[in-house]
Amino acid sequence: MKRLRSRILPLALAVVAGACARHADLVITHGMVWTGTDSLPARPGAVAIRGDRILAVGDSAGVARWVGSGTRVIDARGGLVVPGFNDAHTHFIDASFALTSVQLRDAATPQEFVRRIAAYARGLKPGQWITGGEWDHTRWPGQPLPRHEWIDSVTPDNPVFVERLDGHEALANALAMKLAGVTKDTPTPFGGEILHDARTGEPTGVFKDAALDLIYKAVPAPTPDEMDSALARGLAHAESLGVTGVGYMSASFADLASFRRLERAGRLTLRATFYMIEPVRATADTVRADGAGDDWVRIGGIKRFMDGSAGSRTAFMTEPYADSAGFRGLLQNPPARMARWIGEADSLGLQVAVHSIGDSANALLLAMYDSVARAHGARDRRFRVEHAQHLLPRDVPVFGADGIIASMQPYHVIDDGRWLQQRLGPVRIHDSYVFRTLLQDHAVLAFGSDWPVAPLDPVLGIYAAVTRRTLDGKNPDGWLPDQKISLADALRAYTWGDAYAVFAERERGTLEPGKLADVDVLDRDLFTTPPDSLATARVMETIVGGRVVFERR
Repeated sequence: MKRLRSRILPLALAVVAGACARHADLVITHGMVWTGTDSLPARPGAVAIRGDRILAVGDSAGVARWVGSGTRVIDARGGLVVPGFNDAHTHFIDASFALTSVQLRDAATPQEFVRRIAAYARGLKPGQWITGGEWDHTRWPGQPLPRHEWIDSVTPDNPVFVERLDGHEALANALAMKLAGVTKDTPTPFGGEILHDARTGEPTGVFKDAALDLIYKAVPAPTPDEMDSALARGLAHAESLGVTGVGYMSASFADLASFRRLERAGRLTLRATFYMIEPVRATADTVRADGAGDDWVRIGGIKRFMDGSAGSRTAFMTEPYADSAGFRGLLQNPPARMARWIGEADSLGLQVAVHSIGDSANALLLAMYDSVARAHGARDRRFRVEHAQHLLPRDVPVFGADGIIASMQPYHVIDDGRWLQQRLGPVRIHDSYVFRTLLQDHAVLAFGSDWPVAPLDPVLGIYAAVTRRTLDGKNPDGWLPDQKISLADALRAYTWGDAYAVFAERERGTLEPGKLADVDVLDRDLFTTPPDSLATARVMETIVGGRVVFERR
């Protein structure tokens, strides 16, 4: 009898195990499911997940057959179930450090700016740097740029280098300039600007674009432990917002190493595609020696800069700025050097992503892309333009015709719309953030945040793309409302568009059986939510690779 039982028991266990294997590990029920595979609104349904893949998508009755005794069931309670949000453009570890730095974005006056820096400095040891900040002088009466004298007396023992929210200009205090060896005789680097006092000739403390490196060279590099701790904070923040994948722009090998350390430790909760600021050849050699990576951490290509930003008046424009007579902005690199970089990267099989904001910078970049593509022959290269904020009308159709990704950040619309007419005048602004026109011309939009330049929250980006209501409340019907896009188009740009931009559309970006189980559950159906209330929606569950990494309830 014992010998018979010894043979029967394994067989019975095998049958039970086989039955369990047919069941889902996780099922989301009672949701409004938007698969992203068509332009239709969400429909009542359910999603089944086994392992790290989507098993089934359909009506609740059909998916119910996948529920077994070991299946976890999440009740969406009528909320929206969508492919996991991706963010096409972040500076993830820098932004993660900024989470615990001084917060200056909403400082409404110079006095508040100084008060916050002083309060933050009191909690530091002598010698510790104060960075981050993300100040916005357009909020201040008269919009004066800050000066180092404002903060020298409250930071005598701490070097300060706090950035404007666009990352294209920053304020250094006297101690930071001393440590960096910057004086009134320091030459201005190509593609940068050092502001000087008109009377004394001394630096005011404001540095723009390429000149930022003059100070950053004196800032101590963070240790691996500091980077990993910051990254962990950033991951927790991203989980709470439903961000399941990011494009990491201007990444270093140290940034890449931090992500890989957390991946090996099983602590990574989003997928990252890296666009390296490292030398082209070194990036290509790394890919050749070690491979590009996996579904979690992968080198996608290189990142370079054409120009600066409109907020700092360093975006390179065809015509001078309306509020800065004769000044058109700055190219951060000579065109010949840019063309050489793009050609070298493309010849080595690397995807190219280039920061380009001004209409003249974009025209130059699109011409370079065309020249390289013609010289190297047809292939699926998916050149990317990061930001593409201001475009000459003749350049808009080029994106769709040449398969160039428009990697854009909709939150910038509702932020920049407060002051952009001052920079460009009432006519040129109509060629800014032309989401709808790009879509009509068959371009692929890949939406993101530019975090920490803007909040990471994709829901805020969706709200911005659909309503275009500026942060100051002065455009309730939308700033340049003819460029509003539909909710479905905004969701697609935050899901499939981002996946396509990193060559991952076969693995993620839509809810389809066999694809990676990256899924978000929101607290409401966005398709039935009034557009002006979209920003109040919240992510309830974030699922990455079939694992629930965040749960609000």
